[in-house]
Amino acid sequence: MQGGTRREKTRSPAAGGPPLRNSDLLPPLSKPPVRSSTSQPDASTHWGTAQLWHWQGLQCHWQVLGDAEAPAVVLLHGFGTGSGHWRQTAAPLAAAGWRVYGLDLIGFGASSQPGLRRGRALDNRLWARQVQAFAAQVVQRPVVLVGHSLGGLVALSCGVFAPRWVRAVVAAPLADPSLLRAPRRPGRRAPWLRRLWRTVVRLLCRLLPLELIVPLLARSPLLELGIQLAYSSPVLGDRQLRRLIARPALRPTAVRSLRAMSTAMALRPWRATARALLPRLQQPLLLIWGAADRLVPLEVSGQCQALQPRAELAVLPRCGHCPHDEAADPFNRLLLRWLTRTFG
Repeated sequence: MQGGTRREKTRSPAAGGPPLRNSDLLPPLSKPPVRSSTSQPDASTHWGTAQLWHWQGLQCHWQVLGDAEAPAVVLLHGFGTGSGHWRQTAAPLAAAGWRVYGLDLIGFGASSQPGLRRGRALDNRLWARQVQAFAAQVVQRPVVLVGHSLGGLVALSCGVFAPRWVRAVVAAPLADPSLLRAPRRPGRRAPWLRRLWRTVVRLLCRLLPLELIVPLLARSPLLELGIQLAYSSPVLGDRQLRRLIARPALRPTAVRSLRAMSTAMALRPWRATARALLPRLQQPLLLIWGAADRLVPLEVSGQCQALQPRAELAVLPRCGHCPHDEAADPFNRLLLRWLTRTFG
């Protein structure tokens, strides 16, 4: 790997992984998918053939590139983006002999943007169920999951909750607020305190004037400044990148979905956090971090390795929070090298 990289050897689990667990978190798959071709207004974010898949009454946008018989890798985007953010990763993976899928998680990209609904928390558990169903119904075989930021958390969640469908996990990087807190598990609150906490979180999320904030940010230069925080090198003026983030935010359902996911992520149980999930992962895990990441500092990677000692860590120098997009060539080389070494 590149300079500044640290390694720890991993051992591969048996093919197919351990028996499926956590059926309470991952209910049985829904009915077979309905697929159809689709064309989006902004075709510049498409690196493959774009299609729609319907799951649990929700529309999911996805795209694919590469030989249909090749081993499958599913790319999972980070917060606020979509599958188009893998614009510099998909083609090299396909050229190296992988069938590359990009999935827009529920609430993001061109997928449905649902609001609050009882019995459906819009958090990493639901996104893990979405990815599990996608692997079973669309890909129809176990997959390697490569996730950026929030997508890394979703990949980790799916690897733990649905191990039969996940061959390996790559998190570039792994983002979760639980990794920024005290390392020990919080004590169980009294029932009245838990009820009060849920009420306060829901109230705060309802009171936030997101209807004003989100469209204003999506249309103003502040969006570009926010994007720049995720990159070490200058990206101001990258119109494709700006469109990729602004278009979903300007959809009429964007605010309700943001409110739903903010509420759900704040109220999810401890067992759904990265700190609880990392020790339970049995598949190979690669962590890729930008040395200059200002959103999820490099120090967090040390906590990840302490929780999952078999994980390998690759650090890209002079790179921010989006190594797959900012340092595409070294990112693709180390990812392909690791995939070759892991699967032969």
